[in-house]
Amino acid sequence: MQKIKKAVIPAAGFGTRFLPATKATPKEMLPIVDKPTIQYIVEEALASGIEEILIISGHAKRAIEDHFDSAPTLEAMLAEKHKDDLLAMVRETADINIHYIRQKYMRGLGDAILCARSFMGNDSFAVLLGDDVVYTDGKPALKQLVDIHEAYGGSVLGCQLVPNDQVSAYGVVAGEEISGANLLKVTDMVEKPSVDEAPSNMAVLGRYIISSSIFDILEKTPPGKGGEIQLTDAIKVLAKSEPVWAYNFTGKRYDVGDKLGFLKATVEFALRREDLGDDFRNYLMNLMKQEGKI
Repeated sequence: MQKIKKAVIPAAGFGTRFLPATKATPKEMLPIVDKPTIQYIVEEALASGIEEILIISGHAKRAIEDHFDSAPTLEAMLAEKHKDDLLAMVRETADINIHYIRQKYMRGLGDAILCARSFMGNDSFAVLLGDDVVYTDGKPALKQLVDIHEAYGGSVLGCQLVPNDQVSAYGVVAGEEISGANLLKVTDMVEKPSVDEAPSNMAVLGRYIISSSIFDILEKTPPGKGGEIQLTDAIKVLAKSEPVWAYNFTGKRYDVGDKLGFLKATVEFALRREDLGDDFRNYLMNLMKQEGKI
């Protein structure tokens, strides 16, 4: 079975839900505590065995490239002041093998993935959406999908069960259950269905392993919901000719493209930090007491 060594991270959107902060700063660079959201995504990819990462960027996204580049002036200052821990942290982000392609027009996720065709060639590849940060205390979410791909072949969609009132926010799958594996063989997909239209509660949450066959399909996929080329529409076609699996992965997923989801991620990641957790927890408890909430 072919190893998954390449990943694409779409990061070309305008981030309008976070204006005015994203007027000049890419939404992917907004920090969860002290680390840009896209760095959490990149670190998950590396921890899952990915060796080459392609970021699909857009206009006004130069800060992402700068973040993962060397910073000679900053490094020299840190070295001179013997701030070795910070120096190592800065150099670590510059040592990652990252490539960039611009999506010239905002035509949807499917079009963004199509931009990766020359980079991926005939290899199956991973996709990690920057709006979805997943915390696990064990195996990374993407690695769970890689393991399913190596066991079953085909494409794999990272999914979790969502409440009925949230299905309209996601691509939702229907499929045949594979006993004892939290796994469905996909037979249908619907992009952002109404509650009545949703074939299940199994929603695709920002992690994929996809066969290179998707590129030919995307080239022929007409615009769907919102006038954009939908990856969901292409995967639905792919499932008719190749196995596509929906895997209910383990981990706590945060929608950091949503303001409330971003705040939840910031608070909970801070509480997990050894250097911040206890003090921050005490602060929150005292704040709740002052407001008479507890």
